[in-house]
Amino acid sequence: MNPTTTIGTSDPEIASSRRVLQKLFAGLHSRPFDVRFWDGSTWPGNAASSKFTLVLRHAGTVRRMFWPPGPLNFAAAYVYDDFDIEGDVLAFHDLCDYLENDVRKQPLVRRLRLAWNLWRLPRLKRLRAGRDPVQLAGALHSRERDRAAIRYHYDQPTVFFEKLLGPAMLYTSGVWESPSESLEVAQERKLDTICRKLRLKAGDRLLDIGCGWGMLGMHAAKNYGAQTVGVTISQPGADWARERIRAEGQESRCRVEVLDYRDLPDNEPFDKISCVEVGEHFGVSQYPTYWKKCKSLLRPGGTVLHQQIELSDTAMPKAAIAFSQRFVFPDGELVPLNVLLRPAEEAGLEIRDVEGLREHYPLTLKHWLANLEANEKELIAATDEATYRSFRLYLAGAAWGFNHNVYNLYQILLVKPDACRSGLPLSRGDWY
Repeated sequence: MNPTTTIGTSDPEIASSRRVLQKLFAGLHSRPFDVRFWDGSTWPGNAASSKFTLVLRHAGTVRRMFWPPGPLNFAAAYVYDDFDIEGDVLAFHDLCDYLENDVRKQPLVRRLRLAWNLWRLPRLKRLRAGRDPVQLAGALHSRERDRAAIRYHYDQPTVFFEKLLGPAMLYTSGVWESPSESLEVAQERKLDTICRKLRLKAGDRLLDIGCGWGMLGMHAAKNYGAQTVGVTISQPGADWARERIRAEGQESRCRVEVLDYRDLPDNEPFDKISCVEVGEHFGVSQYPTYWKKCKSLLRPGGTVLHQQIELSDTAMPKAAIAFSQRFVFPDGELVPLNVLLRPAEEAGLEIRDVEGLREHYPLTLKHWLANLEANEKELIAATDEATYRSFRLYLAGAAWGFNHNVYNLYQILLVKPDACRSGLPLSRGDWY
């Protein structure tokens, strides 16, 4: 059958799957996507133009997507190629939002009838190839479990992140002046913004907690004359950073260590500390420990620049949480801003500045997603298809969340007072 054929259809399995989908999508005012079944026949959307196509791989796809009812099955069916998304994966997340919120609000009788129809769809045993959902053991946020959680996400072949992030090798939001800028320009501006907010100067000792591939430390050493120490619990990230430091001849001013920040000695104080989008991994229970450690590591008058993704909408979709915990950032926690900052004040740090950067993240994620999709074959060859699909879904979902104010991004400047003096100037003029 021609792949563009609109279905009638005489295939009973396609007909039953379509009936279920019609019930699921009945609340959509328009359906801006097509559905293509496993025989190549299509069910066109009813919008002016379709933004993407749901490609159902086999007769058991719809059952796998929605049965048993739960927040994870839909995402897992995509990760393991029960269905594909051709086209705009960002628009696909509007459908996810509809399924998460609108379908749950339907009357109980209608939902029971839908469940019955789903249960009757064909069952198909199909091997699921590629990376498994994470399985962690041990106490939550213990050192051993944190290392395992970080390995699951970050210990990919180096080429994976090189292709995803581009030359900047920064896995955090850029700071943009215009959407037309390149990702590299926005990331360079982010590094400068952090260094200026910290008021780095030659000879300052900078600690970068969760340093990734060491790019902030190298930037601070090269452009501000700082002596930098980065700590990470990702061995591949540290190896890449050390090689880059050697190549750039910065070994005398910049080093990276594989070390949990909680194990840093307090007898070698720092002038400045940065922690850029790492606190999401710490968990609420560790915030008091983190802020107390920052204070103990700082000289009086020292400053901390902390950048973190926060939860603006506490009714965050359950499906997004479940997917992230099993396939993306195991044990990661997003919380409202006040949950992060109260322990900082209780630790004796003074909050001096909070800047919201929510609009900057979708611009960054758009570039990462484009990099990922442009290098699909190479990245699948380096990892596997399930890994590629997990990242594609997560990047698009994150962009959707920032655009819809589910998530926010903040840069927070804090100081360890010297007696009662902050040591900060009266204005922000030197930042800009």
